[in-house]
Order: sequence, then C-alpha cells, then structure tokens
Amino acid sequence: MKIIKRDGTTAEFDKKKIRLAMAKAFRSVNNPIDSEELDRMVLDIEKTIQERYPKEQIPSVEEIQDLVELTLIDHNYYQVVKSYILYRAKHSMDRKVIEEFGDYIKDPQIIDEIRKVQADFDRTRYSIEQLYYKFTSFAKEDMKEEEYLKALTKAASELTAKEAPDWEYVAGRFLNLSVRREIEGFWDGKGCDSFKDRIRYMEKEGLYGSFIPESYSDEEIDELEDYMKPHRDHLLNYSGMDLISKRYLISTHEGEVIERPQEMFMGIAMHLALPEKDKVHWAKRLYDIYSKLQVTVATPTMSNARKPFHQLSSCFIDTVPDSLDGIYRSIDNFAQVSKHGGGMGLYFGKVRATGSDIRGFKGVAGGVIRWIKIANDTAVAVDQLGVRQGSVAIYLDAWHRDLPEFLQLRTNNGDDRMKAHDVFPAICYPDLFWKMAKENINGSWYLFDPHEIMVKKGYCLEDSYGKEWEERYWDCVEDPEVSKRVIKMKDLVRIIIKSWVETGTPFTFNRDIVNRLNPNKHKGMIYSSNLCTEILQNMKEIETISTEIKDDNGDTIIVNTTKAGDFVVCNLASLVLDRIDLKDDKEVERIIETAVRGLDNVIDLNQYPVAYGEVTNQKYRSIGLGTSGYHHALVKEGIRWSDEEAHREFADKVYEKINYYTIKASMNIAKEKGSYSYFEGSDWQTGEYFDLRGYDSDKWQELKKEVSEKGLRNAYLMAIAPTGSTSIIAGTTAAVDPVMSRYFLEEKKGSILPRVAPGLSPETFWLYENAHDIDQGVVAEIAGIRQRHMDQSQSINIYITTEYTMRTLLNIYIRAWEAGVKTVYYVRSKSLEVAECDSCSS
Repeated sequence: MKIIKRDGTTAEFDKKKIRLAMAKAFRSVNNPIDSEELDRMVLDIEKTIQERYPKEQIPSVEEIQDLVELTLIDHNYYQVVKSYILYRAKHSMDRKVIEEFGDYIKDPQIIDEIRKVQADFDRTRYSIEQLYYKFTSFAKEDMKEEEYLKALTKAASELTAKEAPDWEYVAGRFLNLSVRREIEGFWDGKGCDSFKDRIRYMEKEGLYGSFIPESYSDEEIDELEDYMKPHRDHLLNYSGMDLISKRYLISTHEGEVIERPQEMFMGIAMHLALPEKDKVHWAKRLYDIYSKLQVTVATPTMSNARKPFHQLSSCFIDTVPDSLDGIYRSIDNFAQVSKHGGGMGLYFGKVRATGSDIRGFKGVAGGVIRWIKIANDTAVAVDQLGVRQGSVAIYLDAWHRDLPEFLQLRTNNGDDRMKAHDVFPAICYPDLFWKMAKENINGSWYLFDPHEIMVKKGYCLEDSYGKEWEERYWDCVEDPEVSKRVIKMKDLVRIIIKSWVETGTPFTFNRDIVNRLNPNKHKGMIYSSNLCTEILQNMKEIETISTEIKDDNGDTIIVNTTKAGDFVVCNLASLVLDRIDLKDDKEVERIIETAVRGLDNVIDLNQYPVAYGEVTNQKYRSIGLGTSGYHHALVKEGIRWSDEEAHREFADKVYEKINYYTIKASMNIAKEKGSYSYFEGSDWQTGEYFDLRGYDSDKWQELKKEVSEKGLRNAYLMAIAPTGSTSIIAGTTAAVDPVMSRYFLEEKKGSILPRVAPGLSPETFWLYENAHDIDQGVVAEIAGIRQRHMDQSQSINIYITTEYTMRTLLNIYIRAWEAGVKTVYYVRSKSLEVAECDSCSS
C-alpha cells in the first residue's frame, strides 16, 4: 500500500505511525487501552483502506487520519476522538508555523533544527509558535541566514522562564548549530574530512600536541572518531555552549573556532589516557564521563589538555621563607604559576613582623604587608595573556603581630599605602581562638613576631598544632623576654567581622582540625590552603643550600642549589551529582574509578610551571576529586536544604559512598602501578585514617585492611573546588553551594537573559531555597557532615543579609568549627560583589 504525503510525494504505508498516534491520543486522556484492542482498530483501518480505495487510487495522509477518527467513533471512544482531533489541529498549526519560518529562513539545515526542537520538546510549554512570535520581533527580511540563526538563539534564550526553563537548552541547540556551521566553514576545502586529518592540521599550526598522533595509530583515531556521539552536544544549554565555544574549543591564532565540542571531550580523554596500556579503552571511558557531563575537569585541564603546552593543574601553594631570597623566589613562583593560568596560595606566617630585627639591627624589619603588596602587584602585572589578572590568597596566622594591618588590606578604612586590593587575605586559626571567641570574648589575645620566637625560644610556633601548639603559645605569653602585642579578643573579632561584611574575606583555615586529620602527618605540616580553600596538603619552604661559581668550557656559570621543599600542586575534577544515579553503586563506582584514573594520569602528563611543583607532585601524587550539582541532586531527591534530618542523611550517605569508591579506585591503581612514595607510615597505611572517621562497618574494615596491604596511589584524594565555570558547562549548581536564586536575569552582550535553577519545575520550585534565605547554621552543620568523608576540604560560602548581627555571624563560624569544618571561603552578602576563583573551577 502507498500513501500521498502532504508535500505531494508518495511513500509506503506505515501502520506503526497510525498506531503510535492513536496510542498518544489514549494516553493524553489517561485512558489505558489494551494492546490487542489497539491492534484490532489499526487492522480495521487497514482493511477499510483496501476496500475503499482501488489500487490505482492512492489515499492521502489526511484521508487516513479521517478514517482513524471514524474508527474511534465506531468503537465509542468519543473522548479519545476529541483528543485526536486536537492533536491533528496542533500538528497542522505546527506545520503552518514551519512554513511561516520559511518566509524568512531558506536554509534547510536551520529549518530542520527547528523541526527537531518541535519533536524533542513538550509542545505545550515549548511551542514553536511561541518561538516564531519571539523570533519575528528580532528578524528582518533582508537578514543573512547566520543572522536569522542568531535571532532564533536570542528568541529561545529570552523565552527562558520559571515556567519553561528548557528554552535555555533550545537556545543551546541553535547556538551549537551556529558554532558548528562556523567550524564547518573553516574546514571546508581544506581536505580534512576525518578527525585524524584535523588533528594533523592543528598540530602543524601549533595548536595540537604532537604526542597525540605519535601515540595513537590512524586506525585507533578512526575508532575513537566512530565512538564520538554528536547528539551529546544537546546536553549543553545556551550558557554552557557559549562558554566552551569562547574559552575551551581550540581556535586559530586569529580567533576562529575550529574544534567541535565532542572532539574537545575526546581530545582531553585521549591525552589523559596516554599512560595506559590500553589507551583506546580508557580514552572511551574518559570520553563517556566527560561528554555525558557526569564529570567535569578543572579549567586548566579542559583548556590545555591535547595542546602543545599542557599545564593541567589548578591549584598551587607555596610556603614563603623568612629570607630575602626566599620571599622573592616565592613571588617568582607565583608569577610563573599565574602566567600559565593557575591560582596560588601563599603562606606568610614565617615572615618576620614589623619592627623585628634584621642581622641583629633591632626594629628595622618592615613586616609582611610590604611583601604582600609586591604579590598584589604581581597578580595585576602577570595577567595570563590579557585574559584575566592573576589570583593569589595570602595566609597569615591568627597570632602573627601584623594581623591587624593584614585585616585592613582590602577594607575601605586606613592608610591607602597599606592596601592590597587584589589579593585575598586568609587567617589560620588554632582551636584556642574559637574557644576564646565562644567562652571568653573579653579576654586578651596575644600577637607575636615569628622570627623573635624562633630566636628566643628555639622553636617555631607555626610548626606545631593542637595541644603542643597551645602549650607553646602560653609559654610565649608568660615569657617576659618575648615581646607581644596584646589585643582584646572582642576587638580582634570585630575587625575580622567588619572585613567579612565589607569584602567577603578573610578566608578561614582551621589549622588544628586540618592537621589532626592530615593522613600524611608523618611527613610534615599543613600551614595553609590554596586560593579557593579546598586543598590541604603537606607544605615545606624551599631552601637555598649554596651558590657556586663554575667554569663551563671557558664560560663562567653560577649554580644555585636549593632543596625542593613541598610546593603543593593539585589536580582537580568534579563529579556532577545530578547527572549520576547515586543509588546505583555500580554506576557510581565505575564513574569514580574512571575519574580517579584520569586525575592520576594528569600528574605524569602535566607540564609544570615550576620544577618544585613537579618534585612534590611526584612524591605525593595528590589529586582532588570534588563534586558539583549538590543542590540540584538534593532537590531531585525531594529534599529541601533546610530539612535538616533528611539533608543530613543525604549528605552523609552520598559523601561516604564517594569517599569509599575514591579510596578503592586509588588502591586499585596502586596495585597496578605502585603507591605514592610516602605511603609507609601514613594514616592510610596504619589505618588511623579510618579510625579517626569512625569507619567501623565490615565493608570499611575490609577496605582498611586492603589499603594497608596493597597501598594507595595518591596521598590526598578528595577536595571540593568552587566549580564556577565548569558547573555552567554542566548546566548544574556550583560545588556544594545552594543556588543564589531560583530565577534571575543576566545581562549579556546588551541583552537581558533569564536564567533558572537546573531542573526547575512546578514540582521543584519550592524545594529550591535561595542561599540567603537558608539558616547558615544549617549550612555549617551539613558542611561538617560532608567534611568527615574528605581528607582535604571544600569551598563553602556563608550567605548573609543585613539582618545578621556581628554575634550571629561569629556564631556561624564557631558552629562550623565545632562541626569539624576545616575551611570557609567567602562571606557573601546580598550587597557585596566578590570575585570568583576561576582557575580552580573543576
């Protein structure tokens, strides 16, 4: 049998389409129908066509649909008939709208994309008629096809609303088509029809690393090209597609985008799979988790993997020594890190205070502020190829004598000559500080010069923690030979809170909690964190040993010998929680196993901006697996943030599971490739790591035993970064933060574009609570629950309103400390704009 289609062409009669349309009509009125009954009606229609139409007369689609209506009436399905008639009318209207689009747009590729949107999205909320009316408000008759495509993108984006959030994904499709056409236009006529051809071309242009074609055969690259899934581009919404096209897809030196999104994901996967014996197998696994947006990699990894210069790490931390050479070396290290897109944490707690002595001359030292100003100017000067200025957090101990001046670096009061507005100050607090803030706020707090303590007491106060630190602190307080600066605790707290409210800083580092739970305390101390407060690893200053003048074939050379110290580097990735079935342990394990494998390989593949980082990273092999999409995952479970009991249970179960499979993944790699250098004697090896966290179930005890026997590949495993950029790409909520707003307007290129919380619907609207409306004490408590399951830390923010008193804000921090929270990032006030750390995004 044949039928005449609406465009006049003839096609084979397909009764499956009739059956499908009838089934939809029954479903639309919630009228279940027996499958056999439906088949009988379709058979009746088929017989009627054969009886009514002779062979030479071919029925039209419209005539067959009329027969469907009559058949439904004959079987007394009157309500279904009504639905089917409306269904026909809607499709007729949609066809008419497509024709009206055709009055403007002649390009069949664009029209085809509109048809796909029509087919893939709910026609009730995402009507192409609505799209058409919005489109016509921007379109003009004399526009080019690309301008029409941009008008479509803008129309879809501006239709985004609380009631219809997926217009952002429709806009993403049109933007994707626009980018795809730009890419195809570049490659047209260049004879690069395959992935391997495009790789070779980009390599010759200095845009792609030669190590890819050198390591993979043509057949392997072809196999991986066949494995790519172009339809996964549809997982990107407008914001995500816009971001990767501008910042992550490979462009020519003139700025033309020439890499497709799926080629980007595959290129990253191929690079990170290079150390594996079965590279193709692991490239496929890595590609799957990246292209499905189940895992996002850090901004430097996403930008630089597959490229000739591949600095892949986000976070660096240096301990600034108390010497002129050491200070300038740390500033130089920061400059090198910043040059290649990394963020930096600098610990200044060892640098002598204002008024200290230098070579026995008393009262001549200028203190830490003048050196911090140099770090500030370096951040501005080394601006990462003009993309953005460098970013550095400066950490100082709560007992350092220059602390009051340090707290005024970014505030609006005080001497402008003492300001450093482009650094992010952070304070390292001992437990005693919070105990006094809670129990004895009218008491005195003592500030010291670290150099004087070292000279007079023979120890460095910053080199101890917990009980030992407290004993040494009181020893210094009671020693009349040690000079001290005395400040009332309440006055110091007032200065800190003023800075929190005014600038969002200083960040918080709870040093005693950090070091008690450091799994590698047998090899050192953790003095501070990084730019985004999530990295906690052993630190040690770089030390100059000697300077020698040598003769080298008649040339005089000067050789400086240094001890490498522990210059912290961390490699980041994030599990996108709302894109993973958290109840499916097999899926969670497989994704984590793959993500950890990729992170571990970064260590060997990385091109380090400073050699000290490479030495430390090879010793510890530290990684930072984090999460994003936390609030969205919570909402998908039907849990409100402020529902404490359900929220606690969710956080505890999810992060315990993630921790378990992360440790297991690292252990399995250790069995294959060996443990990190300092595994022996670590808390991992002795089992203290598991004991300190109360992991006493049979499952955990078995893993504890296995790790002790088989080793661990990575000294540090979990850290939750802010994920500012990469959560936009994944279309999810950032890190572990609550959403700032369910719905807001964003200004972009002169347009006001609506933005919505991911997965927003009438069912989830009230489950989403805006960050500033949430009890921040609950934020602190939940952070403590997550913290138990992390060997490093998490970038958490405190959200405040004008209703918060100084005491209220202080109590939140005390509550966080009591809950075992290791670090706190920004204080975010509704009236305060703060910079987001992008280099640590993961």
